Amino acid sequence: MIQHEQQKSSTLTNPVLYSLQIGFFAGLIWGGFRWFFFVFQFTTVLPGYLAEPFYKHSFLLSNYGHLVGWGYFTLFSILATMLYTFVLRKLKGAWPGLIYGVAWWSILYGAVGPMLGMMKPLNKMSWSTVTTEFCVFLLWGLFIGYSVAVEYTDERGREPGDVEKNQNLQPGNVTNS
Repeated sequence: MIQHEQQKSSTLTNPVLYSLQIGFFAGLIWGGFRWFFFVFQFTTVLPGYLAEPFYKHSFLLSNYGHLVGWGYFTLFSILATMLYTFVLRKLKGAWPGLIYGVAWWSILYGAVGPMLGMMKPLNKMSWSTVTTEFCVFLLWGLFIGYSVAVEYTDERGREPGDVEKNQNLQPGNVTNS
């Protein structure tokens, strides 16, 4: 019994390192999607909107400005993932992550962004821009929330492949391999 508890405690995931990893990939992946959607004019919000208070707008329109914006989005994703991990990591399922993404979209696009001049107010944006940005943040939040839920709750046991493995490991179930 003691050995089992020691083995269990030695396999715990470090929340800081895990947040850094998930946040980095959330920023890399979803920042890439944001850049793609901007280039193909699904959205008019600059990829570097988070860097807007720190850089000239003309620089953020350049290719280097897009990369800087992608970097800022990645840093933002790391910080948001750390917040989620330390405050909400015990929540199960996909819904908390979806709500988290919508909450960040509401904060950035509804209040802080227009106030700091990062973007136009929502009522001045096109429907394409609003819908695209909303969907990206919805999926970004899902990525963060579900990644954290799988690591820190029993969500992994709900995966179909794992259920079959667990049933085969039950006493009395012998399989020919």
